[in-house]
Amino acid sequence: MKALVLSGGTGTRLRPFTYSMPKQLIPIAGKPVLRHVLENLRKAAVTDIGIVVDSRDRHIAAALGDGSDLGVRLTYLRQERPLGLAHCVALGRDFLGAEDFVLYLGDTMLPAGIGAPAAEFAARRPAARLVVQKVPDPRRFGVAELDADGAVLRVTEKPDRPRSDLALVGVYFFTAAIHRAVAATGPGPRGEREITDAVQWLITAGAEVRAGEYDGYWRDTGRVEDVLACNRRLLEDVRPAVAGAVDAASRLTGAVVVEAGARVTGSRIEGPALVGAGTVVEDSRVGPYTALGRDCVLRRAGIEDSVTLDGVTIDRVGGLHGSLIGRAARVGPGDGRHRLVVGDDTRIEVAA
Repeated sequence: MKALVLSGGTGTRLRPFTYSMPKQLIPIAGKPVLRHVLENLRKAAVTDIGIVVDSRDRHIAAALGDGSDLGVRLTYLRQERPLGLAHCVALGRDFLGAEDFVLYLGDTMLPAGIGAPAAEFAARRPAARLVVQKVPDPRRFGVAELDADGAVLRVTEKPDRPRSDLALVGVYFFTAAIHRAVAATGPGPRGEREITDAVQWLITAGAEVRAGEYDGYWRDTGRVEDVLACNRRLLEDVRPAVAGAVDAASRLTGAVVVEAGARVTGSRIEGPALVGAGTVVEDSRVGPYTALGRDCVLRRAGIEDSVTLDGVTIDRVGGLHGSLIGRAARVGPGDGRHRLVVGDDTRIEVAA
C-alpha cells in the first residue's frame, strides 16, 4: 500500500506563521506535524509516500529530504493551486498506479497511529474505508452516515444540517476504484473537487464503502488553539531525559526532556516540558506543557503552556502563557510603554 499525504493549502487560520512556512511544519512536542504523520505511516508499514505540496515545497523538502532518515521514500507532487482533495488524488494518479493507498491530511494529528484502521482495510479491502469520530459540531467537517454494520450510506461535506455526528478525521483508505470516481466528479459548490463527492459516487455506483470509529486522540492542527492543545496531549506521554547540561542550581520536576547541546542554569522547569537542542535557559521558569524549539535563549523569563519555534529569544519577560512564538522572534522589555513590531494577522493580548 502507498500513501498520499496532502501538505498544501494556505493555512489562513494559522497566520501569521503560514506567511513564511507551511502549516504542516508547525512543531508539536518538538517535532513538525508532518514528521508525526510520516512516522504513523511507517509504523503501519507504509513507506512509499507521495507528498502533495504547493509553491512553498522547498520548505517541506528542506525539512524532510527524501525521507530516508524516517525509513520512508518520498516523492514530491506539485499542486499549483488548492483545488480540493480529489484533485490531489488525480494529481497523484501516476504515482499511485493501481495500488491500494491511504490518503492522509498532513495537518492531522493521531498520536495512537493508524495501525488498526489500516489492518481493517487490508483484511476486507472495500473500495473505500473511512476513519470517523464523533464530534459535538459536525458542520465543520465532512460527515458520514452509517448503517448498523458500518457500511456508509452517505457522505456530505460540511452540511448545514448534519444527519450524523460522525466526522471524517482526514485519513481515507482506497483501492484503485477511487480513480474512476474522481474522474467522474467535478468541482462542488466551493469550486473544489471534493473527495466526499468521489466517495459518494462510489456509494451510488454500488461499491462497498465502509467506516470505523477512531477511538484514539484526534486533532486537526489548523488553529493556534489546536496546536497548543495537541502539544499538551503529546507532552503528557514524554519520559524524563536529560542529554544537555543542567547545573546544580536548577530544579527539574516531572517529565522534562533536555535535548543534547541545551544548557539550563539557575532555572526551574516543571514538566511535562521539552527544551530543544542548543537552547539556553538562564535564571528562568519554564512551566508545564511548554515545548521550546532549538537554539532558543531564555534569560530571566517565565513561560508555560506554550510552544516556541526555533531561534526564539525571550529576555526579562515573565508571565507568558498559551503562546505560540514564531521562528527567530525576540520578546523583551521596554521602557514602561508597549512597543509592537508585528506582521499581518498577528494577535496580541496584554495585561490591562
